[in-house]
Amino acid sequence: MRRKHCELEAWKEAIVLVKMIYQITGAFPSSEIYSLSSQMRRAVVSIPCNIAEGAARSTKRQLVQFLYIARGSLSELETQFIIAKDLGYIKDPNAADQQIDKVFALLSGLIRSLHRAKQ
Repeated sequence: MRRKHCELEAWKEAIVLVKMIYQITGAFPSSEIYSLSSQMRRAVVSIPCNIAEGAARSTKRQLVQFLYIARGSLSELETQFIIAKDLGYIKDPNAADQQIDKVFALLSGLIRSLHRAKQ
């Protein structure tokens, strides 16, 4: 039985982003394994997890709250991604940059639609 979060496009694309960030951070210098790499992995995993947790809640208000948390984790990841780029750890950032933008847009659209549905 599939849970309803598995049907959400934002969750699906967040899972794609998780895979991308894990691949990217796998190429970081070994000195970063317990710092920037670890922080980026925690932040990116938090995104689909919060979407899933919100979708499992009983009200739209709770779902929206967890979507905001997911979007906050995405912003945290984006900041860490910029730092990693600036440090020269990421050689080809384009695909991940686009995926971050895509997930942000999907989360924002879902939040907007849920706000409209409450009215």
